[in-house]
Amino acid sequence: MVFTKIIFPFIVDNFYLFLPLLLPLVYLRIFFNKSELQSDKERSKKTTKFAQKEKEAGNRTQNEDADDEVEEVDDDDELEDPAGPAVEDVDFISYEFTQYTEEEMILRSQQFFQEMNKRRTIRVFSDKPVPRQVIENIIRTAGTAPSGAHTEPWTYVVVSDPKLKVSIQDIVEREEMINYTQRMGIKWTNDLKFLKTDWNKPYLTEAPYLVLLFKQVHGYTNTGQKKVHYYNEISCSISAGLFLAAVQQAGLVTLTSTPLNCGPALRSLLNRPENEKLLMLLPVGYPGPNSTVPALSRKSLQEFSSFH
Repeated sequence: MVFTKIIFPFIVDNFYLFLPLLLPLVYLRIFFNKSELQSDKERSKKTTKFAQKEKEAGNRTQNEDADDEVEEVDDDDELEDPAGPAVEDVDFISYEFTQYTEEEMILRSQQFFQEMNKRRTIRVFSDKPVPRQVIENIIRTAGTAPSGAHTEPWTYVVVSDPKLKVSIQDIVEREEMINYTQRMGIKWTNDLKFLKTDWNKPYLTEAPYLVLLFKQVHGYTNTGQKKVHYYNEISCSISAGLFLAAVQQAGLVTLTSTPLNCGPALRSLLNRPENEKLLMLLPVGYPGPNSTVPALSRKSLQEFSSFH
């Protein structure tokens, strides 16, 4: 009653006296509202960033070697040695080029396509021996691939020892069983059913050679500093393509396998350094006597090319 009859009328009649006090309060309220809004935005950004990191971390469980997939390059860190050869150590020489007639080019390209079109993924191998020199020549061919700054970031590890192949099979099958039953999910496993493949990998001990392709995520300078390997995965993938072509050209067969979550164990088994990450495991040999392949067709040229 006192407020409504005495205090409130007094405040209304003398509002101009209270105005200097009210303005700072209004300003303070606006300031705190802005601060709270800014804090909310920052918290939202942090939450989004955290969620993104969690998502990336979840994706990386697909492959334990993914931690070095992308390596940032700090331009402020001057390396004592360049990634590739030093400029003063490289001479430029004339390129030896063989010019074919148009008819020869058409014929050679057609013949190469016909040979490569026979290439198929084989999962049943013969234990028939393959000359080591053939494997060496295949890997030499793979080593002709281009690479970022000519760093040649590939390591081909060839395994022919029967006991070592058994150890590799144990590691791969153990992880693949988990992959097929827990990690890959229903859709992925359903999409593979037509190939009649599962976690059993008998070809790992059947094939005379197992070739493991490791990508070098970085190298080392003469003084032991890290040396950048630009586009290491793309470079190794190009090298793997040449490897497949060389295997087919030699009259052998292979299988491009990427055993998930096996990289660290296989790297340890083969005593490979930490800068190497497993990219592919490729059995090489002759097809088994009962080898079969699904009757698949390839896309037509028009379906995967565009000429302008």
